[in-house]
Amino acid sequence: MMLGAVMIWGINFTAVKLALREFSPMAFNGLRFTLATGVMLVFLWRRTRVPNAPATMLPARRDWPFIIGLGLLGHTLYQMLFIGGMALTTPANSSLLLATSPIWVAVLGYLFHIERISRVTWAGVAVSFLGIAILILGGGGNVALGGPTSIGDLLLLACAIVWALHTTGSKPLLGRYSPLKLTTLTMIAGTVPLVIVSIPALLRQDWAAVTPVGWGAFLFSSLLSVVVGYLIWYTSVQRVGNARTAVYSNLTPVFAILFAWVVLDATLTLLQLLGGAVVLAGLILTRRGRTR
Repeated sequence: MMLGAVMIWGINFTAVKLALREFSPMAFNGLRFTLATGVMLVFLWRRTRVPNAPATMLPARRDWPFIIGLGLLGHTLYQMLFIGGMALTTPANSSLLLATSPIWVAVLGYLFHIERISRVTWAGVAVSFLGIAILILGGGGNVALGGPTSIGDLLLLACAIVWALHTTGSKPLLGRYSPLKLTTLTMIAGTVPLVIVSIPALLRQDWAAVTPVGWGAFLFSSLLSVVVGYLIWYTSVQRVGNARTAVYSNLTPVFAILFAWVVLDATLTLLQLLGGAVVLAGLILTRRGRTR
């Protein structure tokens, strides 16, 4: 499931860039999360109507501050940083910078005593980052961190840290709530302020100028990248832990570069192929490590 999620997220970098040719960044994000949150609400409502399911969609009162905090952090702040960074940098840069989140997840989980990371898992994370470094070196003109994309690169790096904080904070709550319920509740908490901030951009957006390609990219990013991707992510955090889940995101640049090569006719070098193989080796090594 996580392999499927990172494949979706790898493709999503190109989808977002295509959509931003026709949408303003905040109008795209506001509408995207309105649709995704609505779909998640329908899923959760149907789930609570199943026999033997919990009778209410609401969490315990003591958990509301944590859920609201996670929503503001992982959906409002993260998405504002993400869409702002995507508008100012390249898909390759974006995927590589966001792939640094596993190291932040591992460090935060260790510092907050949420997980004890084994040496094998740390070694797997390190090997995966070596693979990312090889991908950067092998990118030629496709990857150029810094320079004119500096602001966008910094925003995406901040994204990686924010997502690590969100993932680390969600682990304790996943002991009490299903991935579907926690995802939906945090999305509601994060989407409301995100939509409020996006209202001016939504009013200014030229909807008639959006082509079928733009709407297709929007639906892919809303329904697959957010709804499906988030559900898989939370499920994996619940079942195998923060660090082993997060290291899968190291594969996102591999899929992003491969997709750009197939669809956009971007170049693919032997060094990039080697980097992808090293990332896979690190992933396999991480899976062999145990976390408690």
